[in-house]
Amino acid sequence: MNMLCRSLVAISIALGATGPAFVQAQAQYPTKPIRLILSFEAGGISDVLGRTLAAKVSASIGEQIVVENKPGAGSTLAASYVAKSPRDGYTIWLQDMTAHAINATMYRRLPYDSVKDFAPITLVAFSPLMLVVHPNQPAKSVEELVAFLKANSGKSTYASAGSGTANQIAAEILTRSAGVTDVVHIPYKGSTASAQAILANEVTFSFLSMPPSVANVKAGKMRGLAVTSAKRVGAAPEVPTMIESGFPNFELVVYSGILAPAGTPPAIISKLGAEFAKAVASDDVKAVFARIGAEGLTNSPEAFRALMESDVRRLAPLVKASGASVD
Repeated sequence: MNMLCRSLVAISIALGATGPAFVQAQAQYPTKPIRLILSFEAGGISDVLGRTLAAKVSASIGEQIVVENKPGAGSTLAASYVAKSPRDGYTIWLQDMTAHAINATMYRRLPYDSVKDFAPITLVAFSPLMLVVHPNQPAKSVEELVAFLKANSGKSTYASAGSGTANQIAAEILTRSAGVTDVVHIPYKGSTASAQAILANEVTFSFLSMPPSVANVKAGKMRGLAVTSAKRVGAAPEVPTMIESGFPNFELVVYSGILAPAGTPPAIISKLGAEFAKAVASDDVKAVFARIGAEGLTNSPEAFRALMESDVRRLAPLVKASGASVD
């Protein structure tokens, strides 16, 4: 038997021995804790969504889902980490899909492909951002904020949760649409830090995620000027939309979804998708979502991938028009 034949026989024997075991491992999945990677630090909407869903799914599958926050670089650090993780279903990712789509254009060089390197599992929620200012700021409406920014050209600032996030794009859209120039962007390491900047009156305004916005607006520590959804949100019905505030085309919601590294077995993707969908549909999870201004939303891996592809195309012109970029 020549060397090639011996090699083929060895491969066939190896596949025959390990194939059924691999299939059995998928059928028994999970048999150990699963890591759920979050792209942002504690306190933001991703953190609340992730920990709420992790607790619910853990109870259902009988294995712990351990939440790990890996913030930084507008969520690209977490993305790179997940893309390079084992494809066995034990590392999954809750990502702000809007930021993910923005990053595809925002960053000139990424160490991963924003679509091809990930296996979509399901969306879990969507939520708007809220335009907020400190109560000591004079603006009590979007119109008054724009007037203030124009009168204080070069002196005004806005906070974001990091370069490449939806917060930055929302602020750039506002300023460019209103013809405002020389507003300085100050990127922070996550939504908690950017919320603290508003609370300390260190910046003029910010588009924050809903959890810190709702809590602090209700406590009188921030003033909510508008939300970026097409309709007002139940968690803060007194806050008008950007559309109501004179920006008819201003609608930007943040989609959050669960992904795995590309190549994760379809059986595992299907099982995880079913478990997260069941969690999102539960009454206790719905109550948490409503409290923080989010709405549950699930879909199939195929529909999720189509959304990823379309969002990259849809948001690219907005990113380019905003002038925001990261080398």
